[in-house]
Amino acid sequence: MPARRVLIVAYYVPPAGGPAVQRILQFIEYLADAGWQPEVVTVEEGAYPNRDPSLLHAIPDSVRVHRTAAFDPLALYQRMKGSGLPAGSLGDDPSLLERAARWVRANVFIPDARVGWWPFAHVRGKELLDRGRFDAILSSGAPHSVHLAGRSLARATGLPWVADLHDPWTDISYYDDFPHTGWARRLDARLERSVLADAAVITTVSPSWAELFRSKEDGIYEVVENGFDARDFALVHPEGPTRSSGSSLAESTDPPPSEPAPFTLSHVGKLYASRNPTAVWDALADLRDDGKIPDLTVRLIGTVDPAVLEAIEDRDLTDRIERVPFIPHAEAIQAMVSSSLLLLVIEPFAQARGMITSKLYEYLASGRPVLGVGPPDGDASALLSRHNAGQVVDWNDARSARDMILEHYTAWTTGAPRSGAAWEDIQEHNRQQQAYQMAECLDTACDVHRPAEASAS
Repeated sequence: MPARRVLIVAYYVPPAGGPAVQRILQFIEYLADAGWQPEVVTVEEGAYPNRDPSLLHAIPDSVRVHRTAAFDPLALYQRMKGSGLPAGSLGDDPSLLERAARWVRANVFIPDARVGWWPFAHVRGKELLDRGRFDAILSSGAPHSVHLAGRSLARATGLPWVADLHDPWTDISYYDDFPHTGWARRLDARLERSVLADAAVITTVSPSWAELFRSKEDGIYEVVENGFDARDFALVHPEGPTRSSGSSLAESTDPPPSEPAPFTLSHVGKLYASRNPTAVWDALADLRDDGKIPDLTVRLIGTVDPAVLEAIEDRDLTDRIERVPFIPHAEAIQAMVSSSLLLLVIEPFAQARGMITSKLYEYLASGRPVLGVGPPDGDASALLSRHNAGQVVDWNDARSARDMILEHYTAWTTGAPRSGAAWEDIQEHNRQQQAYQMAECLDTACDVHRPAEASAS
């Protein structure tokens, strides 16, 4: 049988960088192996928090990517302010411009500032669906406005639609940072429920978040994990697959050291003020004062909020910190592999139990142990415990953080550093398996979908 065809609607597609792109790539790269040939509609020039053009090589030649214009207030804001924007809120600058931007973002651009791409995505998507044979639509986001495009295309064509929600919607961690009016909150909640009600299948990244969405609207909810790409770890696990082209750790000429020196505690990714791991800084200061960690370095790779740097400085730990700016994905993987211990931080918010970042799966694949700061009873903690790969300590539990750091540092000094997850035990989490899971969800959507008369949206 010929492969079924799916139109993917997504904002974060290379040359965008960051974690959302990695989830999109796992579908673009691997869905065809599972019997679904993807085609993609995305934005021509998005307001990306990070750019990583090297990821363009990861898009297979067989996948057509259609890029459209967009009305993007974040891009306009960048030009007005002359600086970039964080991915979630608009920052902490107390200027009049900042306050006005926050209000407009919260009450005009609903559900998010990328909603201006919706009409462009719909028009281009409708053209493609009208002239080609497609079997389903898949919208994947954040931003959540991509699901409005998925919904309008499904209504206009009568095709089955899967909505893949990476994050909570009205329960996302920074939602209350914005000055929403009551009217805006009600409209946003209505949009969220309409997506959950209209989609044939809703997918998300963790069991807790699947239950969160299910509590809002009945439907078919499935967990499709973020996963890791085994090809990115070919130097560490040569028995696994390798890339035939494009950027990857496998192409690096310098293999990562098996026993890093000095002992390196690394965080890869953005450290927002809301993700400030004060328990870790307190633990390190205590261990430093006791003379327990003379050869320990903390490597922070990516953007670090000034509040985090201030907390580090307050504990006189600045001389232990190595700052590395945003680096391409392949280099980030190499940095994980060459670390002694990896730091994962989940910000405290109502739905924190369900947060499993895409980075955690790459942490697992690196084979390095993980110190997490977040909910000890959450889904990320359960994943680490399942693979004997580390521990999540509570945001205020400096004692447990201290004990774990000292345990791993002591093992390192004896020449027997602790390892993380076993490679053979985590293959169910690789991206190929997750693409197969998404293919099953697309199959289900086709099976349960009852074509209705297409209506204009």
